[in-house]
Amino acid sequence: MANPRTGGQVLADALHQNAVTRAFCVPGESYLALLDALYDSPIAVTTFRQEGGAAMAAEAWGKLTGRPGIVMATRGPGATNASAGLHVGRQDSTPMILLLGQVGRGMREREAFQEINLKPFFGEVAKWVAEIDRADRIPEFISRAFHEATSGRPGPVVLGLPEDMLRDGTTVADAEPWVQVETYPGLNQMAQLQKMLWRAERPLVILGGPRWTGTAIAGMRRFAERFALPVACSFRRQTLFDNEHPNYAGDLGVGVNPALAARLRDADLVLLVGGRMSEMPSAGYGHLAIPEPAQTLVHIYPGAEELGRVYRPSLAIHASPTAFAAALEALEPPTRVPWHAETETAHQAYRIWSTPVTNPGPVQLSEIMGWLRERLPDDAVLCNGAGNYSAWLHRFFRYRRPGTQLAPTSGSMGYGLPAAIAAKLENPRRIVVALAGDGCFQMTSQEFATAVQENAAVIAVVINNGIHGTIRMHQERDYPNRIIASDLVNPDFAALARASGGHGETVTRTEDFAAAFNNALHAGKPAIIDVKFDPEALTPTRTLSDIRGAARS
Repeated sequence: MANPRTGGQVLADALHQNAVTRAFCVPGESYLALLDALYDSPIAVTTFRQEGGAAMAAEAWGKLTGRPGIVMATRGPGATNASAGLHVGRQDSTPMILLLGQVGRGMREREAFQEINLKPFFGEVAKWVAEIDRADRIPEFISRAFHEATSGRPGPVVLGLPEDMLRDGTTVADAEPWVQVETYPGLNQMAQLQKMLWRAERPLVILGGPRWTGTAIAGMRRFAERFALPVACSFRRQTLFDNEHPNYAGDLGVGVNPALAARLRDADLVLLVGGRMSEMPSAGYGHLAIPEPAQTLVHIYPGAEELGRVYRPSLAIHASPTAFAAALEALEPPTRVPWHAETETAHQAYRIWSTPVTNPGPVQLSEIMGWLRERLPDDAVLCNGAGNYSAWLHRFFRYRRPGTQLAPTSGSMGYGLPAAIAAKLENPRRIVVALAGDGCFQMTSQEFATAVQENAAVIAVVINNGIHGTIRMHQERDYPNRIIASDLVNPDFAALARASGGHGETVTRTEDFAAAFNNALHAGKPAIIDVKFDPEALTPTRTLSDIRGAARS
């Protein structure tokens, strides 16, 4: 008979069996038996200051690796804090597993200390919520958790761990590790797609969503080249196609290039591969009519439940990006490609749109983004949360390789720094930059101490304009002369970095940025660059005064 193990040991072994190499957490007494088991495990454990940051880091890990990011937290307050990161995982379709300590089984349903009913609380943001009541069922539950988190449309899974269950002994055997399940398109569907492409005059490919691999991205590139197709990327999915490639048409995000928006509206065939075309990339569900788009829509998605959910496609293909890209190899381009010149025009329109512009104040943010795109290596990872500052990054930086953009399609503030820490821990040799507004940064700024503790030498560039820029923009537009709750009095961010054991720089002019960044890079420790930015520069195209004047007229 096998030697008995505690539930915590069985769970730690199950995580290792499924190739988990790192878990993120805030420690809690309710799952100490699991933490104790991880002491003897090869799995690294990174301690964050707040569960929301830990969950965001796990979500970023899931994006980067394609494997579930693991986050551990305690019951009650730990669970509620972690829910912020799970909401990102839900809307971004990212595989992740939240392991939550729970009150002992004999105290359930009494509202014991920090007790929370997990199923109703997490039911909106998780694909599956369960509680493991017996230690001998841990391998079963973990196996299902990995399959649930990664199958179809990926997403978060939540498992409750009663603290007494984690201490129970059992001789249960380990389960075999999780295996990714691919869904392949049918031959008839690919034949239909072939005919649609031959009939098309103004096609457009849009790449988005989860489940992309390097093989799938390379396959889509070959397909675009063979058919001379223009390719756009969905909101915050810009690394799915090389932005310098002559077939690249730009990204469908906030403040979209008007030329690309017109190209989508005028297309006669749209191939939506992997994405859902939700509110942000569709400009408030305006680019495609609902439920019947004016364009011939081919929607390829790994989860059947999303096909026809919002848009009724002319052709629905239930397939993962990897399987679909492989099937595209058999398609033949038409003998005449009528859209070839339009593909060149689309790329030129993108290049013009991503050329730096002038904004008010001594710091020109688009020039800084241009400097970064010229100086950073192609494998550098750029992370950001939510806010108007991100419009400069998405518009003026050009992504060249997969896995170099970490940004929440859910628009969650505070995401950039935890994501950057995860990216640096996943690949310490890469340059990792977190861009954040001053409001966005302070949502999770305590995690800079986590970066210092882990020696994760991320560079946080804080765009500091003293306001919640997006909120102020909407206030000036919709409630002129009634400004409330959108001003910020900030710390000295460079001094905060130094006080935490990191490196700090302050930038007040565009020409100071290069030296500040190089100093931060060569410091060899986590760094913050505090960029003082004029609040007049609300977006790359509109100033605060423009918006205020339009509202008053």
